[in-house]
Amino acid sequence: MNYLSNKKGFLGIDNKFNFKEKVVVVPFGLEKTVSYGGGTKNGPKEIIKASHQVELYDEELNCEPYKEIGIKTLKPFKINKNINIALKKMSDINEKILNKKLFPITFGGEHSITPGCIAPFIKKHKKLCLLHFDAHADLRQSYNGEKFSHASAIRRCLDHKNVSVISFGIRNISQSEILYLKKNSSRIKIFWAKDKAKWNLNKFKKMIKNKIVYLTFDVDGLDSSIMPATGTPEPGGLFWNETLNIIRIAAKNSIIVGADINELSPIKGFNSYNFLVAKLAYKILSYKFLLSSFKSS
Repeated sequence: MNYLSNKKGFLGIDNKFNFKEKVVVVPFGLEKTVSYGGGTKNGPKEIIKASHQVELYDEELNCEPYKEIGIKTLKPFKINKNINIALKKMSDINEKILNKKLFPITFGGEHSITPGCIAPFIKKHKKLCLLHFDAHADLRQSYNGEKFSHASAIRRCLDHKNVSVISFGIRNISQSEILYLKKNSSRIKIFWAKDKAKWNLNKFKKMIKNKIVYLTFDVDGLDSSIMPATGTPEPGGLFWNETLNIIRIAAKNSIIVGADINELSPIKGFNSYNFLVAKLAYKILSYKFLLSSFKSS
């Protein structure tokens, strides 16, 4: 695998700092099926650029987590415009990373990459639970004639019988998705955004306990007041601290094996949104490697 130098990669760590990587950042700016605002192809490079401004010390964890983790970033590469070929490429990359016993985190791009991201995990694990942050359920069979649309990302993952999903922040769903949800209620659990004040996170803790978890984060799961830089911003979403609390619970109680963050559409001159996503990625990795009671990665 071809890596960027530390300085050019995620977090912009000094090249003099030597470490054995545990994490591989995969920039995968696929933009093929976006249905409103565009620009997700620029998400990965802007997240990496903004990450160079993220403070490496974490006051919550009282350390510089990157020293414990070891993070390398793949050099950007060409992404085929054919979505099936692109998803196969994504799957092959993650398979190589897993074969090296490393932890992949992918920066999209649109959410349609997730079925490709999880393909090697589905083969590796008997059961896989998706921890899904999103404004949308992404349970459509297809959208605008495309089976692998961003609006069908979770549905394509659930085509595999060993996959289940716990979703947070959903507040935009179609009638056809509701019908699918009712038929598959044993595999799909949703913490609806409208019920946020009544969420029972102890219930979530029990639901996720000891499970093998893949975390997929569509940034439109965040409230549009703090994350307008996405193709389909929605009011009524998650805020920073409550988002971290959910991820913290997952890190402490489950085995997070991989992650992706999607749907950032950078807005020129508004770097705070890119910075938010970069810091979110660092927090996910920090919780995974410093809070988990499980040795497996």
